[in-house]
Amino acid sequence: MTDQVVFDGVHKWYGDMPAVHDLNLGIRPGEFLTLLGPSGSGKTTTLRMLAGLEAVTSGEIRLAGRMVTGEVPEKRNIGLVFQSYALFPHMTVAQNVSFPLKMRRRRAPEIGSRVDRVLEMTRLTAFRDRYPRQLSGGQQQRVALARAFVFDPSVLLMDEPLGALDRNLRDHMRLELKSLQQRVGATVMYVTHDQEEALAMSDRIGVMHRGILQQTAPPAEIYERPVNSFVARFLGQSVCLPATRAERDTGAKHTFLRVDGLTGPVLVERDNDTCEDTAGEFMIRPERFRITEERPGSSDVNAVRCSVEARVYLGAQVEVHLREEAGAPVRVVVPAADGGALVAGSARWLSWTPADGRFLPRVA
Repeated sequence: MTDQVVFDGVHKWYGDMPAVHDLNLGIRPGEFLTLLGPSGSGKTTTLRMLAGLEAVTSGEIRLAGRMVTGEVPEKRNIGLVFQSYALFPHMTVAQNVSFPLKMRRRRAPEIGSRVDRVLEMTRLTAFRDRYPRQLSGGQQQRVALARAFVFDPSVLLMDEPLGALDRNLRDHMRLELKSLQQRVGATVMYVTHDQEEALAMSDRIGVMHRGILQQTAPPAEIYERPVNSFVARFLGQSVCLPATRAERDTGAKHTFLRVDGLTGPVLVERDNDTCEDTAGEFMIRPERFRITEERPGSSDVNAVRCSVEARVYLGAQVEVHLREEAGAPVRVVVPAADGGALVAGSARWLSWTPADGRFLPRVA
């Protein structure tokens, strides 16, 4: 399948400052791809270059096989939705939605049918004659989406579109947005720093850091198999500790690590040892730990002795903060029903299998 969007060796510099470095990325037709990263990582600059709002320093951008690197925004047939919905306050919902069609000089019958279709699609038909001030935040967001969808853009770009909504409404709207995207079959590039949004909505996630695309993969893969310590730390909760490889036998099943703050060697499956250097970081997700009062009997299970320092009630789960005897802080997530006995000062054994941990390259 030919990619709908292609970034081919794209660079963007602001004076002496690189904003995006050697970006190579393809987005398939109908795919929902999210760029995730901290502020200043280059994700919004990438979106704006695709939209034609920022000039490319070098490299090429193609849409449906057509070079658009130097084209003005209005020739790219791209829909835009930003955190600020930018609705016209003096226009009704229907007038706001029809505006892009009028700018494209479409005929009245076509405008009417397209507006009716997209209002029904976004469940806004009953609000067509209302003004933005008469709508809730979620309804205004749907108007912005309807306006972006109405002219059948080849690609829809969204930059933090749910950022202005409260938590409950944001959770509801991300489900609506994903459902709408699937019904329409739109190709979407979505920009956010919200990990939950990225995991819940995306077909693939691209994690950016300091202008470099660190990894692109489906949500489950990027969560379970991050390529370096930055991706592991940024996406989801993780325990990441400096480590060195003590032993790596090419015929062995496990790698032996010395992990700062953990007593004794730590076993990691060979397939989970992706660090080329001797020094890297040991990573494990908090939900992978098992907490017991007695040490596990199996010799191929990692186990360390810890003391409970604090527990944080999170509703369905309890976050338990422990400290290993050698000094490493460890955070564990357990079901709330299992967290009652984990009081501050109590001693426990933490265990995990070699398949649960990873040895990753260190990227600060």
